[in-house]
Amino acid sequence: MTATAPAEEQLWSRCAGCASLLYRKRLLRNLDVCPECGAHARLGAPDRLRQLVDPASFVALADRPADVDPIGFVDVLPYPHRLTAARAGTGLTEAVVCGTATIAGHRVALAVMDFRFLGGSLGCAVGELITRSAERALDERIPLVLVTASGGARMQEGALSLMQMATVSQAVAALREAGILTVSVLTDPTYGGVAASFATNTDLVLAEAGARMGFAGPRVIRQVTGRALPEGFQTADFLLRHGQVDMVVPRRVLRGRLASVLAAAAAGRPPTLPPPATTAPRPQTPSAGTPSAVPESGGTAVAGPDEDPWATVRAARHLARPTTLDYLDAAFDGFVELHGDRLGADCPAVVGGLARLDGRHVVVVGHQKGHTTAELVARNFGMASPAGHRKALRLMRLAARLGLPVVTLVDTPGADPGVRAEEHGQAAAIAENILMMSCLPIPVVAVVTGEGGSGGALALAVADRVLMLRNAVYSVISPEGCAAILWPDRSAAAQAARALRLTAPDLCRLGIVDEVVPEPQGGAQSAPAVAAELLRRAVAANLTPLLDVPPATLVRRRRERFRRYGAARVTGVGVR
Repeated sequence: MTATAPAEEQLWSRCAGCASLLYRKRLLRNLDVCPECGAHARLGAPDRLRQLVDPASFVALADRPADVDPIGFVDVLPYPHRLTAARAGTGLTEAVVCGTATIAGHRVALAVMDFRFLGGSLGCAVGELITRSAERALDERIPLVLVTASGGARMQEGALSLMQMATVSQAVAALREAGILTVSVLTDPTYGGVAASFATNTDLVLAEAGARMGFAGPRVIRQVTGRALPEGFQTADFLLRHGQVDMVVPRRVLRGRLASVLAAAAAGRPPTLPPPATTAPRPQTPSAGTPSAVPESGGTAVAGPDEDPWATVRAARHLARPTTLDYLDAAFDGFVELHGDRLGADCPAVVGGLARLDGRHVVVVGHQKGHTTAELVARNFGMASPAGHRKALRLMRLAARLGLPVVTLVDTPGADPGVRAEEHGQAAAIAENILMMSCLPIPVVAVVTGEGGSGGALALAVADRVLMLRNAVYSVISPEGCAAILWPDRSAAAQAARALRLTAPDLCRLGIVDEVVPEPQGGAQSAPAVAAELLRRAVAANLTPLLDVPPATLVRRRRERFRRYGAARVTGVGVR
């Protein structure tokens, strides 16, 4: 090999994914993502920072923790010798780089791990640095962004390295209690003690495309279980399917996606509950021509003759009727979908995430059906599993921590009635949603857009304002189910629909629904864009008066709302 060979070799890199020989400058322009196969090469912390933060905005933490060798560990080499070699090889002092910076103008505290430094292992110094970053975030009330790349806890520091999992987690908990956003970005690889602590206990967990994450590594699992592992095991896509991460993000859009969630967090109001107010502000009176913001006592009369309830049921179930994702596309802006219940599943019957409504950041959660048989089957006909209810619960709790209003879109025949759902605690999952929504210190507006079926609907509808589209239905049971129980045969479904008083005008008269949202002639399915605009106006008009209501007053009013449905408060049909 000639003397120029090393320099020539530096001009080229071989992709670890497809083995293609790549021109190094081209690879750098593509953010170290192979243009042939899309494989994401591992990045050191300095390169990661250059890609994520605004130019010249990063300021490293001023103090560096002292070197530690707590147990005098020696294997082939003494531990201090390994530290010295790692520092010489990476140019870093430890396996994490911490400081503050801005991302698209949003100030954040950052901790970026570097796998090159002893496998990104979590030792006492690393734990201290990340904890200090979290404390800086708390002091300045700015979000904390963690970029993880680690094989786990640092063996050379014994049980003291294990304790860092709790140390950093406590710092994350303090941010959660203060309503400050925490985000982790999983990169390849993230394993062991890091995966089982701050990599996954943040508010949002993003996985870079190609990342792998797990508690135990694949080799350990194979050795312990003696079983072959499924294809794609512990990869980012595997994690998404199993509800462990909110989203999988290609490197080229990672900065933009972080900017979106940071903007939403910056828009929230402080979520803490103040002392109960003695008086509550009344909703503002809307201008003429806009959907009305209903008074606290509830119930807005609806003009026009009622249609046959059974015809309304069929209209609510129409395959072409807009779904939650359709409304998110047409009535809201900038929707960022968040996935998973963090317990092992991502229910496709419930979708949710961050969005904007008339420029205001909100969290939206809704049931998702479909327009074809294949879509309906894939989404379980909009019937949420326990994982779906727990995903909704997680997103609404996130909204409460960030001080963002919640909008729910209800369209389900009911919760999943299957055996697996029962095995996974369907009843308890619904109960927990209802309980938690009763306590949310933020405005909640629910809209029944299609079917509002039983407890599966109520699990997303314990709200300050409950709206219904004109051709939607909301009932304790389906007409067919009611007919099967109380009539001689199921053919009495139409009769049961009339008896159940399940249409929007019926429920508005009963005070259960605050406002009926009109639909275009022929129903929402005839002009989806018009239906979306009508929904947008109605939600905005009902949400706006709630934004200035103190949190304690919101909770009190919401509880009083549902208290008035009790027998002690009802003297006759339609009287509240």
